[in-house]
Amino acid sequence: MEKLLEFVSQHMSDDTTRLILDKGKWPDIDMETAVNCIESRRKLKGKVQAWHDNPGLIFPLKLSAEQCSSSYTGEYKAKLAERIAAKSSWRIADLTGGLGVDSWFFSQKAEKVLYNEMQTALCDAARHNFKTLEAGNIHISNAKAESGAIGSILSGFCPDIIYMDPARRGEGGKKVFLIEECTPDVLTLKEEIFSFCRHILIKLSPMADISMVCDRLGETCREVHVVTSEGECKELLIWMDKEWKNGYSIVAAELPHGYPAKEASTITFTPEDEKTAHADIAAEIKGFLFEPGKSLTKAGAFNATSVHFHIPKLGKSTHYYIVTDEGKAEELKKYGKVFKILSCQPLDKRSMKEVGKAYPKAEVTARNIPLTSDALRKKLGCSSGGDVHVFGLKSDTEGSLLMTCRRI
Repeated sequence: MEKLLEFVSQHMSDDTTRLILDKGKWPDIDMETAVNCIESRRKLKGKVQAWHDNPGLIFPLKLSAEQCSSSYTGEYKAKLAERIAAKSSWRIADLTGGLGVDSWFFSQKAEKVLYNEMQTALCDAARHNFKTLEAGNIHISNAKAESGAIGSILSGFCPDIIYMDPARRGEGGKKVFLIEECTPDVLTLKEEIFSFCRHILIKLSPMADISMVCDRLGETCREVHVVTSEGECKELLIWMDKEWKNGYSIVAAELPHGYPAKEASTITFTPEDEKTAHADIAAEIKGFLFEPGKSLTKAGAFNATSVHFHIPKLGKSTHYYIVTDEGKAEELKKYGKVFKILSCQPLDKRSMKEVGKAYPKAEVTARNIPLTSDALRKKLGCSSGGDVHVFGLKSDTEGSLLMTCRRI
């Protein structure tokens, strides 16, 4: 093992294809494992920096490094699990351990963690890695999480929460999106799991449809967390509570750079809140334009955003907002992008010609008008770049507008 890890450290910058071709030069090195370690460590740079920086860790499958949680989302899940458990000493069982990143973050909050993974190579690596990381409160299990097996996997371990991150690939590595097509099938297992603990926490693809997932999982769904970091929606987290029957709330969470030292920016609402919320329509276009971030957009907080921040929308179906207060505009930067409105005029041939001439380089976005962003860019005659953003947006009060803005 020491020789393998030393080889990995010495060849981190090498072409891994060339290493495979030249593996005869190092007959005492398992080159496939070495290459997987090198490529996995590269993927963990900036994603789970503490693991990337630790030369004593091994990574037998590079796909696991691609699919594992980042430090930000791992921290968020651990804090969420701590809140769900609602006591100082709690336990969690991770039935789909994978590389072990989530289990490691859970171990920093929980009294004990059960890591279970059906692939023996990953279990062996986790056993070595957790020891290297001095995570002595994680127990290892090597079994498939399937119907009838939960009791034997737990084997006396009494968790407050059972966590699952179902694999989203079917036969032949094809991506799947329906929850029942993922492995393990949460729909099949949920009642069996509830016989062992009250709470289930599930990580799902950010592509999953929230209302469809919660409808399929049933009335025990309590919270849905839409987690975004670095401008990208990373994952959906579903908290299921066996004793809960009161509908679910949605938490749109933007994790800032430096999380958790800097707190997440969140909005919490229910689907009913969104349906009944009355969003004012902007009567005057001036000040600042707010473009919601990915968490608010994925969560479907269109009217809820307007009501929560007391800002009017451009239109019922145009999910951009007008902000007149500069202090509020600064605050909203934590939840998306905010632009200073430089000019606003009707969208027509004359305005497009004038704006295109004034800003030969600009970013362009079209929403809710009969033009795509690329088509609007072509009509403007501008190329990407510069510090100006041109929006083609529809206002319910003023029709189609051409707005030139600068991000603050």
